[in-house]
Amino acid sequence: MKWNDRFHEVIEYIEICLQQYHEDISVKDIESIMDCSYDLFQKMFSYQCGLGFSEYIRNRKMTLAGYDLKSTDLKVIEISYKYGYESPTSFTKAFQTFHGVSPSIARKNEVMLKTYPKMKLNLKKSYPWFLERKEKMRIIGKSIELVKEDLNNEQLIPAFWSQCFQDGTFAQLVEMDGSSRKGCFGLFCNHQDKTKIKYMLGVISSCQNDHYETYTLPHATWAVFECCGRMPQAIQDGWRYLEQEWFAEYPFQHAGYPEMEWHSQGNGFSDNYLSEIWIPIIEEENENGSFGLL
Repeated sequence: MKWNDRFHEVIEYIEICLQQYHEDISVKDIESIMDCSYDLFQKMFSYQCGLGFSEYIRNRKMTLAGYDLKSTDLKVIEISYKYGYESPTSFTKAFQTFHGVSPSIARKNEVMLKTYPKMKLNLKKSYPWFLERKEKMRIIGKSIELVKEDLNNEQLIPAFWSQCFQDGTFAQLVEMDGSSRKGCFGLFCNHQDKTKIKYMLGVISSCQNDHYETYTLPHATWAVFECCGRMPQAIQDGWRYLEQEWFAEYPFQHAGYPEMEWHSQGNGFSDNYLSEIWIPIIEEENENGSFGLL
């Protein structure tokens, strides 16, 4: 078995220990999988991945702990023991070092948490995220129809944006933007349709204009992921991250509303350009009257 295959087997083994069985990670198991000493594996891991193996495990624990705080009613002491910390104090210290906030503050919806994705040899970028409740939003804009699962959509959507820039649509929408946080949305509508999807470029606005479509989003809670970098690569990489890890592995239930992209004002070709991916999340009322995520 090649090194890369053994490497990915170790990564899967770590995820099983952390997420499914909550067992201690065994040095002997890693040596057996890698067919080499643990010391050699640690050196190779650090050389190939750019960080130490113990740091990687700690980053994954803190990422998963962040999801637990947002998606479950587990107490901090329960989460600390779940991820192998001897006391809530040591867990809180590690959590604050990684996320920049304490676990109690992290439970607030407006707080942004860090993520460190499951290691892949070609994926090292992390995506800060936070939860945000939004009142009803009225979007006004222009749309195109796409075929789901069409690989050409990665070219068709940027081409649609380019067309809207050239024909003056984008400038008109910017003038009608009534949001306090200026920027354009890209909505993936017809979420329930199995074959087709409508992509709508629009802004939050109360304006009436017969030349444009309107779409009203209900009061909802959104998981918002920050993407930083040149367009369209940064937003496309963000979607790949969500498809490969977040959608597949974490316990949030989709609300069935359109998924959205948000594009800030500014230079989309800048390495520091900010865009976001918004995923609608279902909430339910707990026994104590507070709201949690399904």
